[in-house]
Amino acid sequence: MNRNSMISNIESNKSWDFIIIGGGATGLGCAIEASSRGYKTLLLEQSDFSKGTSSRSTKLVHGGVRYLKQGNLSLVLEALKERGILRRNAPHLVHDLPFIVPNYDWWEGPFYGIGLKLYDALAGKEGFGPSELLSKEETLKHIPTIEQEGLRGGVIYYDGQFDDARLAINMAETAYEQGATLLNYVKVTSLNKNEDMICGVDAIDLETNKKYSISAKVVINATGVFTDSIRKMDEPECKNIIVSGQGVHIVLDNSFLPGDSAIMVPETDDGRVLFAIPWHKNILVGTTDTPVNKFLLEPTPYEEEIEFLLSHTARYLTKDPTRKDIKSIFAGLRPLVKSGEEENTAAISRDHTLNISRSGLITITGGKWTTYRKMAEDTIDQAIVLAHLDFEESVTKELRIHGYHSHSDEFGNLEIYGSDAISINELLNTDKKMSEKIHPNFENVKGEIFWAVRNEMARTVEDFLSRRTRMLLMDAKASIEAAPLVAEIMAGELNQKQNWIDFQINHYKLIAHNYLVN
Repeated sequence: MNRNSMISNIESNKSWDFIIIGGGATGLGCAIEASSRGYKTLLLEQSDFSKGTSSRSTKLVHGGVRYLKQGNLSLVLEALKERGILRRNAPHLVHDLPFIVPNYDWWEGPFYGIGLKLYDALAGKEGFGPSELLSKEETLKHIPTIEQEGLRGGVIYYDGQFDDARLAINMAETAYEQGATLLNYVKVTSLNKNEDMICGVDAIDLETNKKYSISAKVVINATGVFTDSIRKMDEPECKNIIVSGQGVHIVLDNSFLPGDSAIMVPETDDGRVLFAIPWHKNILVGTTDTPVNKFLLEPTPYEEEIEFLLSHTARYLTKDPTRKDIKSIFAGLRPLVKSGEEENTAAISRDHTLNISRSGLITITGGKWTTYRKMAEDTIDQAIVLAHLDFEESVTKELRIHGYHSHSDEFGNLEIYGSDAISINELLNTDKKMSEKIHPNFENVKGEIFWAVRNEMARTVEDFLSRRTRMLLMDAKASIEAAPLVAEIMAGELNQKQNWIDFQINHYKLIAHNYLVN
């Protein structure tokens, strides 16, 4: 993917079948869905791909065990089906992960055991592995650092894990390969109408300040927590439909949870599920669910959320984490659709909502990462009808995601790139300096910076350190130390001067400060 060629596409093509606003999981899914059916597709993202919610998840591809308790079997069934599809189409990024539910009360083993057998049954042939009751000794084999006092045993079940931002980038590449045009750092400023029907958008390239007026048969709003801001461009008086809960995660080193198994606590004090998950040789602990009123691209954790995660983690692990042990902390906002007067956002369903306004704006919102493909399929089905286009069937159930490789572990530290690792290794072989580490705490090398700029549309230091790699989320302090080197290499690739380097370093430090715990 090359941004300059993408800009050329919108300058030479004034009319599209679909314009998709939003470059997170849902928008990118819609771009794949539309372009793979042969429709002329343009996606515009005001920041970077997956900058918001889609890069800040719990990194799980799952059916949603807690939705069983809510009785939402249809959502669980759909998510389990999509989980299997995603593992088949992106095995380089999606893999099985064993979860242990520790039991401390006599009733927990049979209660959770039955519930997880239902989970297995709903998964059917898409199952990742059968759940089983574990003795205390078997539980300790899987989780040697689990709190032993009062431990009776556990239940093991299997779900999926992935790298969310890396999948988003691969999805953008997939849409591009199917013929879509995708642009980051292009902001939609208004919706255009002809005889009260939406016929396109006005947008501005935030890098050059150049403005564009672009026509389309249908405009799709896939902007997550920013959904209502786009809806109000269409109908200024419309009522907000989005509420949001903030999910916070802390990252610890893997001494707190050695091994390959995760912990799942089905219900915490606030009714949320708590996870402690191995991820990129660290441990990811989350999540909270705190109602928020402001929707920001860079949400920040609240003090009480940090304390909540530390105190609850300490209940289940023999080694109690402190603030000093937190390598990084990040917050994400969940786009939840109002369905009543719920005060607790943890109780709101994660079903997706599809809405068509009187002037033809299609809004797709809600849902979850795991079900992005089905959300996109439903959206494009409706968009085709609204646009009066010939209907083409969806092909995405069988469409491999860019980077597909069934044994990507053979690429070692480049595993997350899947089949692209072959080309990256060729790049590394052109110059010994390409294989030099970016920072002693990370395995990432300089060649990855060149690759991200040339092939993955990385435009800023934060793009690279937060989403093309996950350094910011794994060790915020070390990522700040790596920023000057990254800025210098990127400046050379992007033909930028010293003032750009200085700005990027300073801007990155401001962002990364939110990921540090004082």
